[in-house]
Amino acid sequence: MLPIVTCSIISLAIILERFAALQASRVLPKGLVSDIDRLLAQGRMDPDRIALVRRSSPLGRVLAAGLSQASSHPERIEEAMEEAGRHVVHGFERYLNALGTIAATTPLLGLLGTVIGMIKVFAAITSLGVGDPQVLAGGIYEALITTAAGLSVGIPSLMFHRYFRGRISELAHEIERHALRLLEILRARHAS
Repeated sequence: MLPIVTCSIISLAIILERFAALQASRVLPKGLVSDIDRLLAQGRMDPDRIALVRRSSPLGRVLAAGLSQASSHPERIEEAMEEAGRHVVHGFERYLNALGTIAATTPLLGLLGTVIGMIKVFAAITSLGVGDPQVLAGGIYEALITTAAGLSVGIPSLMFHRYFRGRISELAHEIERHALRLLEILRARHAS
């Protein structure tokens, strides 16, 4: 039970941390591309403002990578934003492998507890016979409680693991959409 309890605490911590980190308002601040377009039109996009955009959010890191290459060829701008996007998505996936491992192993830990409980039941039968039902019930209870605990941790962990995978995919798609919008703005400025 101790490993299952430990896994449940770690799982809960990861779930809460990922919920906080993957909030749309934190990842995709509204109006960032519009603000950048306005600053570009006014000629006020300098290295200090690019650094401010970079620090603002994960979307800001991707857009700042493109802005820092704004005077380059559009292909170089796109490459810079793609590279920054890969780093951002990698950061989104932080701790998800651990959550997936917990989702996969806690039911197995519960099954291990079941096997150990049943071994105790058969050991009791061997030494005491089948005459004392309380001894048998205690071992079976232990076996069933560990299985239930393992499943109670594993199932929600798996659900949240899949939820966060989907959430990351949605956020990555939105970041890509905003990056393409900025790329169009920069291409139009480069062409003129």
